[in-house]
Amino acid sequence: MVVVTGQSKVSGNPDDAMSSSDAEDDFQEPATPTATQAGQALPLLPQQFPEVVPLNVGGMYFTTRLSTLRRYEDTMLAAMFSGRHYIPTDAEGRYFIDRDGTYFGDILNFLRSGDLPPRDRVRSVYKEAQYYSIGPLLDNLEDLQPLKGEKVRQAFLGLMPYYKDHLERIIEIAKLRAMQRKARFAKLKVCVFKEEMPITPYECPHFNSLRFERSESETKLFEHHCEVDVSFGPWEAVADVYDLLHCIVTDLSDRGITVDHQCIGVCDKHLINHYYCKRPIYEFKITWW
Repeated sequence: MVVVTGQSKVSGNPDDAMSSSDAEDDFQEPATPTATQAGQALPLLPQQFPEVVPLNVGGMYFTTRLSTLRRYEDTMLAAMFSGRHYIPTDAEGRYFIDRDGTYFGDILNFLRSGDLPPRDRVRSVYKEAQYYSIGPLLDNLEDLQPLKGEKVRQAFLGLMPYYKDHLERIIEIAKLRAMQRKARFAKLKVCVFKEEMPITPYECPHFNSLRFERSESETKLFEHHCEVDVSFGPWEAVADVYDLLHCIVTDLSDRGITVDHQCIGVCDKHLINHYYCKRPIYEFKITWW
């Protein structure tokens, strides 16, 4: 009977013997392929695109010319289909872009013939144009409503100190109160005032002249904080209190927050002599569900 062991028979010839270093080499892991070897396995060649390109954008199918996708050089689409980047394809061979394709048709229409979307899609197409970095389309859309009006509105809000911070404070206070009371809604008081100086009814017609005659020390006598949760103002612009209220409600609504408001009076704090604050105070009711 012949018994075979796991060890090799060592011959008497020293040259035939396996050194310890040779044994270690037998048990080493395969070496990492070199850059040359990797390049031979996966050649990094420029990707070639047909003249007519089938597209799959988030599951929606489109077909366009390659020249349309490359219309403007400094865009993401031109870079994607330049051949320098690999674009995967779906099972049908369409080039796949992992993006919602709802408004991609509007993107193609602009690249093809300069067509712009209808007003109700301007905001959404603008976001897609930002993603694809299509500067000419962005410039055109910014001159259309509602984006053009939004630029004017933002210019007005730029005069408002801490406007976004105050919006966040409204949301946080309303959320906290609703959670504490386990209620559907929460109420809070908001002061919105355009003029920094307090006025009295009979001072109104002469307000602009009187405000500049007051000394700095007199002005400080009028400084106070109304007993409200959040206070907006003052500002210097044609837009009035109702315009700012519209901005507040609009921006809260855009964040999915339902808000109602009504004026519940004015701040009646007595300041000095016959001067009272008289800033309007509004009650905001925010409904959470």
